[in-house]
Amino acid sequence: MAQGHTLPLLDLSKVFSRKGLTVTIVTTPYNAITISKCIKTYPNIHIIEIPFPSTPDIPNGCENESQLPNMSLFMPFLEATFQLQQPFEQILQDMSESGSLPICVISDYFLMWTVFSCCKFGVPRFVFHGTGVLGMTITKSIFAHGSNISIGSETDPIHIPDLELPFTLTLNDMPDLIIVNEPNHPFYQFMSEIGECEKQSTGIIVNSFMELESEHLSSMESFYQDGCKAWCVGPLLLYDQMEKINGYHKITPSEPYIKWLDDQDMHNSVLYISFGSHSDVPDLQLDEIAYGLEMCGHPFIWAVRSKSWTVPDGMEDRIKGRGWMVKDWLDQRSILAHRATGGFLSHCGWNSVLESLCMGVPLVGWPMGAEQPLNVKFVVDVLEAGLSVPLKHDEIVRVDRKVICHSVKELMESDKGKKVRENAEQVGKLARKAVQKGGSSDQSLDELVVYLCGLNKEKM
Repeated sequence: MAQGHTLPLLDLSKVFSRKGLTVTIVTTPYNAITISKCIKTYPNIHIIEIPFPSTPDIPNGCENESQLPNMSLFMPFLEATFQLQQPFEQILQDMSESGSLPICVISDYFLMWTVFSCCKFGVPRFVFHGTGVLGMTITKSIFAHGSNISIGSETDPIHIPDLELPFTLTLNDMPDLIIVNEPNHPFYQFMSEIGECEKQSTGIIVNSFMELESEHLSSMESFYQDGCKAWCVGPLLLYDQMEKINGYHKITPSEPYIKWLDDQDMHNSVLYISFGSHSDVPDLQLDEIAYGLEMCGHPFIWAVRSKSWTVPDGMEDRIKGRGWMVKDWLDQRSILAHRATGGFLSHCGWNSVLESLCMGVPLVGWPMGAEQPLNVKFVVDVLEAGLSVPLKHDEIVRVDRKVICHSVKELMESDKGKKVRENAEQVGKLARKAVQKGGSSDQSLDELVVYLCGLNKEKM
C-alpha cells in the first residue's frame, strides 16, 4: 500500500488481462479509488475491497504509506496490515466455496502473512518486490547474514558473505547498513521475518529483464526453496505503451507542463526533478535545490511534494518561462517520454529508474532511502547511464546549491553527460526489445502464464 508498489502491480495486472486472464485486486477503500481509475478499460480486472484496520497508532483514513504524517509511523503501519489477513482469508474461503479459487496469488512482499493464507487454501503464492534483481539480492543478503557483515569506517569496502558485487559498497554509500549491527532493531527483525516467510513462495515475479540483470538471478533465487523460480517480465510499464513510446505525452496533451515542453526548441534540453511520492526533504534542502536550479540556467520541471515549503522570495519572477515548480500530481512517464526532456534528477526508486531508462533519459541519482543507493550504484557504476550527487550524511542540508548546479551542468553539458545519455538510450532500446513479441520478457511472461495454468490443471 504505497504508490511505488501499486504502480508496477497495476501494470502487471493489465499485462495478465491482455493475456486473457481474469485479475482480482484485493485492496482497501482509499487505495481502490485510485486503482479503479486506472483499470476502467480493462473489463477482466476487478477490485475487492477490505477495510483497513482501525488502530490507535494510525490516523483514521490513513491506508497508504503516502498518507502517513511522518515515517516514524511506518512500522505501526506495517504491523496494522497484519489485521488484513482474516478478511483476505474470508475472500479465499468464499472463492473456495464457489469453486473459483484463483490459480495463484501475487503478493506484495511486505504482506508476508499471505504465505500462510495461501498455504491454508492450497493456492500458489508468488511474491512481488517491485525492485531490481541486484538491489533485491543485496538487500536480502544484508538481512540474511546480519552480524556476519563486518562494517569498518565509512569508506571501507563492505564484504557480504557469498555475494560478489559489481561495484564497491561502503557505509558512505548506504548508511542504513549500520542496522546489521542492531539485531534487535524492529525493522531488522521485521525484514528478517519477511525473508524467512518468503522462502515458502512458489515463485518470484520481477520487474526487470534478462539483458539487464540475468547474471544476478541465481544469487537471488538461492534465498528461496529449491525449484522457486524468478520470472523477469519487465519493464512492465512498456507493455501498455509500446506503440506510444515516442508520443507518450499525448496521453496528457492538455496539461500545461506538456504544452510548455512542446514549446521547447531543443531536444534533451529540460531537466525533470522528482524524489518520489513520500521522500521527506527538509525545507532548507528544498531551498538549496531551488537556488541550484536557478544557478544552472537549464529549463526544468520540478515535482515538489512538500506541503510546508514555499518558493524563495522573488524566484518565481527570476525563473519565469524557464522553470516549473508543481505541487500537484504530474504524469512522470509522459514527461520522461517527451523529446524535450534530457535528464532526471531522481531519488532512484526502481520505478523511476526503469521509467527514465526506458525512455532513454539519463539520471542524476540522489537516493533518499530503502534500496535506492544500490540503484544509484547500479545505474552509475554498472550501466554508466547516469551520474550521482555527492552527499553529506547526517546533515539537514546534504547537498548545497553549488553542488546541485554542478551536477546538473555535468549531465546536461559535459562530454561525460553525453556518454551517459548514449548509454541510457542503449538501455532503453534493450528494454523495448525485451517486451516486444519474442523478446526475453515476452517469452518469460508467456511461460509464466502456461506454468500458472498448468498448476491449476494439477489441482483439478
